[in-house]
Amino acid sequence: MENKKLKRQQEIKLTISDLAFGGRGISKLDDLVFFVKDAIPNQEVIAKVSKIKKKYVEAYNIETLKDSADQVNPVCEHFEWCGGCTTQQLEYQKQLHYKQKQISDILNKIGGAKDLDINSIIGCDKTFFYRNKMEYTFSGVPWYIADESYDDIIIGLHVPKRFDKILNINKCHINHEVFNEILKISKEVAVKEKMIPYDVRKHTGFLRFLVIRIGVHTNEVMVNLVTAGHKPKVIKPLADALVNKIPNIRSIVNTINTKKSNIVSGTSKLLYGEEFINEKIGDYIFKISPNSFFQTNSYQVKTLYDYILKTANFKKTDILYDLYCGTGTIGIYLAKHVKQVYGIEIVEDAIKDAKHNAKTNNIDNANFYCGDLKDVLKSDVMGDIKKPNIVIVDPPRPGLHPNTVKNLIKLSPEKIIYVSCNPATMARDIEVLVSSQYTITDIQPIDMFPHTPHIECVATLILN
Repeated sequence: MENKKLKRQQEIKLTISDLAFGGRGISKLDDLVFFVKDAIPNQEVIAKVSKIKKKYVEAYNIETLKDSADQVNPVCEHFEWCGGCTTQQLEYQKQLHYKQKQISDILNKIGGAKDLDINSIIGCDKTFFYRNKMEYTFSGVPWYIADESYDDIIIGLHVPKRFDKILNINKCHINHEVFNEILKISKEVAVKEKMIPYDVRKHTGFLRFLVIRIGVHTNEVMVNLVTAGHKPKVIKPLADALVNKIPNIRSIVNTINTKKSNIVSGTSKLLYGEEFINEKIGDYIFKISPNSFFQTNSYQVKTLYDYILKTANFKKTDILYDLYCGTGTIGIYLAKHVKQVYGIEIVEDAIKDAKHNAKTNNIDNANFYCGDLKDVLKSDVMGDIKKPNIVIVDPPRPGLHPNTVKNLIKLSPEKIIYVSCNPATMARDIEVLVSSQYTITDIQPIDMFPHTPHIECVATLILN
């Protein structure tokens, strides 16, 4: 079949043979590749064509003709509409199988890892209610589903690829259980008090986001109410209701974002309790502020850090750089195994937390610096510090900035440990490192995000 013969909205019968990175089913018809949303391997489906590209076609499943033997019933009522848990209908061990395959396919294509044996993926014991952070949006413009009615305000998640449409969420099965109760209370109070949600098109209204965090191992909860202005009397009934009904709330913060940009950041004001919560990883305790990064799966993070410790094979003489260090969790967790840790992070609040965390955990061989990595590694920002022989990088989804890769090569550490939540950008960066002077010695996938297409991966590289 030729793609020029296809038309948008055309319906076509397909057999799904594989699962692509990102969670879409793959079907091949003659020489044409179809990526099918809401489809899993070994299903036969009727798919409707949504996009026709030069080398592939995008479509979505409108009718399943034959179920897969690996198929299970999704537990979430929002599964059909929410874009979060794209593989919830696939048996969990099969999710791990396809994530393993995706890592292999990606790295073998662009990452310089051909013929390298990739370790078996480490699964997660707790596959539901594992997230320690969720960001919900207040809205007066819901995504309507047949036979449902809504109040003037809802709280939910963005419909995939729509910035202005919000799916009303009653219960999420991957966030911590207490989040659903907070969601329910917030919705009830907002309706009762006739609070006005923010309109992202008109740039009017007040309530913008509900951000919830929990220290899973400390049972401390933080609620961040993001608003378009500073109106303490308006927000007070909601804060009071949460304090009265959720006994383990330690912090309620009001972040004020008066800009048109639809983001959580802004000026924060404390409404109740402390400005932070605590979380434990192994024997260490960490402070988490409203805008600080922390691994979203507290149940699996120790597994991740223990593997980093294993693959690093530290010596007491090692100088370690912890790049994109966040609140200092990795560096502090590893500090007693090396001579010195230097952490770098662009978020100022995170660096403040990192310094606090080092002091709290009696770590005296870790120093933390605030700055943009693409500039810091080639500047005097960090002062006269020792050159590292081991570097750990844990970048956000876009991966390393090209300047950071260049400067990392110039540093020439003996070992680089690349921790990534996006195998595609990790493979891109690794390819540059391998073409320069490094060899991949180990790749370990770890599932931090069950039922979603996201994959955590640890790659170890040594200097040739």
